[in-house]
This record gives sequence, C-alpha cells and structure tokens, in this order.
Amino acid sequence: MKIGLSRGGFTLIEIMIVVSVISCLAAISIPNFVKARSISQKTVCINNLRQINSAMQQWALEAKKGPSSTVSATDVLPYLKGSVQCPAGGTSFGDSYQLTTVANEPTCLKAAPAHTL
Repeated sequence: MKIGLSRGGFTLIEIMIVVSVISCLAAISIPNFVKARSISQKTVCINNLRQINSAMQQWALEAKKGPSSTVSATDVLPYLKGSVQCPAGGTSFGDSYQLTTVANEPTCLKAAPAHTL
C-alpha cells in the first residue's frame, strides 16, 4: 500500500493570475480616484471663492465702500466662518486666495485658472 501525501495549496500559476487580476483592477481604479479627488478640491475651492466674494460685498456695504475700494484679508475674515483655504495645497487664507478690489472677484493662487468663479 502506497500512502501519498496530498498537498493542499495554490500553484504558482494560480497565484500569478490572482496578482495580475488585482493589478489590473488597481490600474483601472487609481486614476479614477485621483480624478475624483481633483474635482472635489475644485468644487470646494469654488465654493470658498463664492463665500469670500459674498463677504467682500457685505463688508463693502457695511463700510460704505465703492467698487474701486481695495479689499484686504483682514477686512473679509470676520465675515467668514472658520479658516478658508484652498484644498489643493493652501495652508492659510493669504497663501490660497488673492483679493484686489470690491468690483473684482477673488482668485485662487494654488490652481489658477482652474479654480475660478
């Protein structure tokens, strides 16, 4: 009577097929995740620009300033809730957004011209 050893396990070919399927799925999904992240960052930045523009207009009305009046971050920050910065790499308000006059819309410094009102 011959007693055979039965080995339960995966062959090298089976393991290679599983690894190749996983790498194909990763190759398909990673670019989509990167694209979705950049789209969401752009959306958040545009919403921040809208809030900043509204804060500029509110400041101008309360301070009785005209369209050619210069706006600074210290004028606008009291009208904003919390810290406002560009999610595409900004670390502060001054690092993320540029303000000029009441008539001009604020601009993003991190991803211009992609992040505009």
